[in-house]
Amino acid sequence: MPPEAGGQAGSAKGRIADYLRAHVGEIVTAKELQAVAEPVSEWARRVRELRDEDRWPIATNHDTNALKPGEYLLEHEPPKDGARTFKRGISQRVRAEVFDRDGSTCQMCGLAAGDTDPETGRIVRLHLGHIVDKSLGGSDEASNLRTLCSSCNQGAKNLTQQKPTAIWLLAQVRRANLADQREVFDWLAKKFDGK
Repeated sequence: MPPEAGGQAGSAKGRIADYLRAHVGEIVTAKELQAVAEPVSEWARRVRELRDEDRWPIATNHDTNALKPGEYLLEHEPPKDGARTFKRGISQRVRAEVFDRDGSTCQMCGLAAGDTDPETGRIVRLHLGHIVDKSLGGSDEASNLRTLCSSCNQGAKNLTQQKPTAIWLLAQVRRANLADQREVFDWLAKKFDGK
């Protein structure tokens, strides 16, 4: 089996990739992946790199109710070696800048970290999403990133448009009926209560 995209055969990422490929369609646990990555302690980062940068279809409990925390599922064979890969990750400084700028709130649905997602019933976890996807040439700069919850981030891959401007958003609110305007007002009042 060839080494996975973006990794080296003897690296922790390569060993995790080989293990996942050997278990396509099967649930594997965090303990299994941690053991495969030994002695590297940041095995979870390698899994995220495979998923987010190399576009491997790895599902977690944030993607489906069929998985428990600490379970992973490589849903089908990942992209071939010729697929475009991205090796550089997003720095902690840029992550913090984007989360702060966006008020630690999903920029698509408005849920904040710790809220309960009404669709899934799960506690909201926030991620960074690209406005212009990396596969379409987007960068890892703060101006091309936005805060998204797990549900919106999964649904947004390669599909979303740029974040609306304040002028566009205000125009939409002004055009809305009174009941919808009241709902926006109540949401904003709740979000910024005491700030």
